[in-house]
Amino acid sequence: MEIKSKDLSLVAIFASLYALLVYLFAPISFYALQFRIAGILRPWIAKKWILAIGYSIGVVVGNLFSPFAGPYELIFMPFMSFLAGLLGYLIARELKHNYFVAGSVIATVIAISVSWMLNQLFNLPILATLPYLFISEQTICLIGAFIFKLIEIRFRW
Repeated sequence: MEIKSKDLSLVAIFASLYALLVYLFAPISFYALQFRIAGILRPWIAKKWILAIGYSIGVVVGNLFSPFAGPYELIFMPFMSFLAGLLGYLIARELKHNYFVAGSVIATVIAISVSWMLNQLFNLPILATLPYLFISEQTICLIGAFIFKLIEIRFRW
């Protein structure tokens, strides 16, 4: 499989933007009740599966600034982010690369993953963290899907 230079550039842009937004909004990007503004980029993965790689790289770099940086933040979450992005892409592809579907799938996987990670790290009950994480992840991905839909109205892929 050959990766085009255009796709490689998109991966670099995605990873950079994601990491930058995590860093800029660090106070709300971490902890049990996180609200990652960077998540607005996730629905973009609906158009190209390779952006899941950029998402995963962006998570690694962004999580370097986490007060809890360690194996969960630097290995587990990037891996889950890649899987979430790939799953979001595959399901959205079947529905004409729908941003809303991709965002919803990715947000669900990430909410479950973060909730499980917080349980492992801090013994926080999954049922206590999952509802808030689910709502915040879905909200941010919904906003992102609307933004990408508006962009798509004006510009063609």
